[in-house]
Amino acid sequence: MLKKTLLLLFISMHLVANAQREIIPTDGFKISGKVKKEKSFSMGELVQISKQVKIPDQIIYNHKGEIKDTLTQLKGVSLKTVLASVEYVYEKPKELNEFYLVCTASDGYKVVFSWNEIYNTENGNQIYFITEMDGKPLKELDSRIILIATSDSKSGRRFIKALEKIEVRRAE
Repeated sequence: MLKKTLLLLFISMHLVANAQREIIPTDGFKISGKVKKEKSFSMGELVQISKQVKIPDQIIYNHKGEIKDTLTQLKGVSLKTVLASVEYVYEKPKELNEFYLVCTASDGYKVVFSWNEIYNTENGNQIYFITEMDGKPLKELDSRIILIATSDSKSGRRFIKALEKIEVRRAE
């Protein structure tokens, strides 16, 4: 009986350990896909790209509206500022309506933003790369590089830790 209990305990612990995703911190990310030239950004470049702005404290809610975390003492750089250095591949401007960005973290977690959401709504002005949190600079954060959409009501859905890449795609 003891052997069966220990075996069951071991199997349960193994399943729980495998169910948790390992988030490997990233030191940079790349932008690829429907762009004229693939671009890479290191942590240092991200911090230097533009003036960092102060971001109000953020409460992170899950899909059920439950509080999962609170982020304080934030500074960041807007996604639009970073994207200003990217040239999209299109023939006619109306084709941009079909573009979307897939943001992928080191653990495979993916989040999508449409081109129109970023450039034609106020929401696009509220998407940031976090460059400082809890008074710590980006290089000291465990889950660097972080991207957050501060205007989302269930902010945990598009709170990306350890961003690895942004792929620009076109809906077919």
